[in-house]
Amino acid sequence: MRERVKTTARELGLDVSVKTLDAPTRTVQEAALAVGCEDAQIAKSIVFIADGDPVVVVTSGQHRVDVNKLCDVLDCAESRPATPNEVRAATGFAVGGVPPFGHGLPVVFDATLLEHQCVWAAGGDGNSLFQADPKRLVECTSATVAVVA
Repeated sequence: MRERVKTTARELGLDVSVKTLDAPTRTVQEAALAVGCEDAQIAKSIVFIADGDPVVVVTSGQHRVDVNKLCDVLDCAESRPATPNEVRAATGFAVGGVPPFGHGLPVVFDATLLEHQCVWAAGGDGNSLFQADPKRLVECTSATVAVVA
């Protein structure tokens, strides 16, 4: 999975180095501790099902997604977090390893992440992360930027 992330990053014009760590990085706290950053700099990619369709929401590790705000952004009637099986089926990645790209799904990017010069995102599995400029991630994924927390 890490190779898929690296390949997709190159195709998108991103120069990233995916770091595989000995410690797990599946949670925000684990990831922040492993790379020595604040929780707010962890860009967690969460799959939601919005009116039956999967979408990836990239939000700060310091926040929780407000499904009502997400529905407003997506102009949908309902949204909910995807189950682990739905996450894998929609993205090809397991929960905790979903990157902000490489899955072909629409992306909603939480505006609060743009307050940081760099963020850390999942690199394809529960032990890998990469650092990136959040503005470049928005550009490369054609993400919708909105306040969803």
